[in-house]
Amino acid sequence: MTRTHPPFPPSSQPTKEPPSATRTIQSLDLQPHPEGGYYQETFRHPQEIPIANGTATRSASTRIHYMLTPGSPLGAFHRNKSRTLHTLHRGRGRYVVIHADERKGGKAPVEEFVVGHDVERGEKVEWVVEGGKWKGSYLLPEKEHEDDDGEERGLLITETVEPGFAIEDHDFLSLEEMKELLTPEQVEDMAWMLRENSIEKNQS
Repeated sequence: MTRTHPPFPPSSQPTKEPPSATRTIQSLDLQPHPEGGYYQETFRHPQEIPIANGTATRSASTRIHYMLTPGSPLGAFHRNKSRTLHTLHRGRGRYVVIHADERKGGKAPVEEFVVGHDVERGEKVEWVVEGGKWKGSYLLPEKEHEDDDGEERGLLITETVEPGFAIEDHDFLSLEEMKELLTPEQVEDMAWMLRENSIEKNQS
């Protein structure tokens, strides 16, 4: 597994952004996301469908713009109950997925991949993360597609959630849970991607 490291210093609160990222945030009316980065819901299907336990319903699907930026470059480890389909618009990033639902008596499998437009080198422009998996992401430098002034523009994607997103279906990974799922070496490598560690670093 590639050793994870933050090319841009993460923090729990967005800091000052470069002008190109600020223009995108303003144009799409993006707001700070609890995971890190920015988002705006762009679609919520009017049809309500029953979910697995049969006691509640969810929108058939929801969609958001989601953006990681140099000022807010980390999407902290989190989990949704629903499947999430991702579509790349611009930028590059690394995703780390902990398959907690595939754990068989030992540690959980970990998958990581780069999203970007260099498909010849294996970068993804579309990807799916099933419900029940822990997902984290962080911004990578976009050297091939920088503005003329060398300014990083950020990673901009669309996320489509099916059944639709509901806050009660979402939670963050804790350090205690991470230690149960991963080896000590993996925990040491990836603990910086936890929301609680990002907050502590910003407050210290």
